[in-house]
Parts: sequence; C-alpha cells; structure tokens
Amino acid sequence: MNINIRPALISDVDSIFDVRTSVIENHLSREEMRQMGITESVVADMIQSSACAWVATENEKIIGFSMILPDEGCLFAAFVRPEYEGKGAGRRLVMAAEQQLFKQHDIAWLETDKHSRAAKFYLHLGWGNQTDINETDIRLEKTNRRV
Repeated sequence: MNINIRPALISDVDSIFDVRTSVIENHLSREEMRQMGITESVVADMIQSSACAWVATENEKIIGFSMILPDEGCLFAAFVRPEYEGKGAGRRLVMAAEQQLFKQHDIAWLETDKHSRAAKFYLHLGWGNQTDINETDIRLEKTNRRV
C-alpha cells in the first residue's frame, strides 16, 4: 500500500466530504454538517485562504484528510475511510496538521468524545493535558517539542 500525504486542493473538497460521511464513529451526514455551518464552499474558502488541510491518497484516491483552524491553534478534523484504518494514514495526517499548527502556536488543541477510539488514538500520539468539557467531550493539548 502506497499512501501519500499532500496539501488539500479546492478540487478535493467533494472527496473530503465523502471521507467525512464514510466514517462510522462520529458520523455526520452532509445535511448535519450544513446545519453546523460546515459546507463545501466554507471548506473550499478555508483551503484557498490558508495551509489548513491535507489529504491522504492511495493511487490518487482520497482516503483520509486532516484539517486545522490555524488562527485558533486547533486540530479541527482527522478522518480516514474505515477500510484504511490502521494503515498509518491517520498518524501521518495528524503529523502534517501538527507541523503547521506549531509554526504559529506553542500549544495545539482538539476536542473529541472521551470514550471514542479517536481519543485513544490522540493520546497514543502524545496529546494530553486532558480536560473535561462536558459529560462526553474532552479537550486535549499537545505542546510543541521545541518549546
């Protein structure tokens, strides 16, 4: 398996949404995302205005993506198609996002369900300083090693 990571392009937006709607854990439909203000045009505008998203590809097929909110220092999203989980794409996508976040911030953060596989994944990647947001969600942080 030859998985490549590259910056996302505006032409990748539809595939990014396909990946996001393919996941089982933390699934959202396109309609649910639209209701949250996450639309194709919003994501395209973000990609056009800053280095904020990366895609994992295998034979040019987009199999995963990560996205940050650069001004906030937030890892906003990291998703991989279920059939590609456990093959290293998620780790590499998070690393690409971290690298960009640490260009502007000493501490990056994310929010996730405390009982999710994603939480275990992030903890395994060195995210910590866990703070409860509510009964189900936590905030995790990661400090730039150069600090």
